[in-house]
Amino acid sequence: MTLLECIEIELKQPATASVIWLHGLGASGHDFEPIVPELQLPADLPVRFLFPHAPEIPVTVNGGMIMPAWYDILAMDIDRKVDENGVQASADAVDALIAREMDRGIPSERIIVAGFSQGGAVAYQCALRHPKPLAGLLTLSTYMAMPVTLNDANAQLPVMVCHGSMDPVVPEQLGQRAAASLKQMGLSPEYRTYPMEHMVCLEQIRDIGAWLRERLA
Repeated sequence: MTLLECIEIELKQPATASVIWLHGLGASGHDFEPIVPELQLPADLPVRFLFPHAPEIPVTVNGGMIMPAWYDILAMDIDRKVDENGVQASADAVDALIAREMDRGIPSERIIVAGFSQGGAVAYQCALRHPKPLAGLLTLSTYMAMPVTLNDANAQLPVMVCHGSMDPVVPEQLGQRAAASLKQMGLSPEYRTYPMEHMVCLEQIRDIGAWLRERLA
């Protein structure tokens, strides 16, 4: 498998942990690149951030327009038909990045998968069924696109779910539904909501920074 192209950010000293962060529909790896310094991670916690670029594919709801997307969006209703093959293919592509990080000396227990919106749906699929224990799963303004079976290796996976209470693109109902599914799997997700639309805010970024420090310290 050809690895996804990524933007990589890391400190001068060798990384001891990695965060793989997936952007939303129509964006790119540059979307969350500016967030790294705002997380205020300590200098003695050398984390490598990978921001992959989604492939460019035709997106049905946008009239077949070609744009960066982790999978096709077939309809806009909440309980819509899902491009399951596309979700799975993107999850497999993230698996390959995890394997590459392990080859570079980062244990799986020091790797966090994160995603915003469409990228978060892929993050759910990738992290929950991953055969190696991961450090955590971070999902932002997103949903669980399709059923996933939790791998025993991640039965204790720390999960942080963030959502905007005024999100007009991905209603908070979907974030709550995903958190409920995680609880049914036996996980204990940390659910946080913010008075915002389909975006991130500074308070949220600070909370994420604190969560990353807890997971990777």
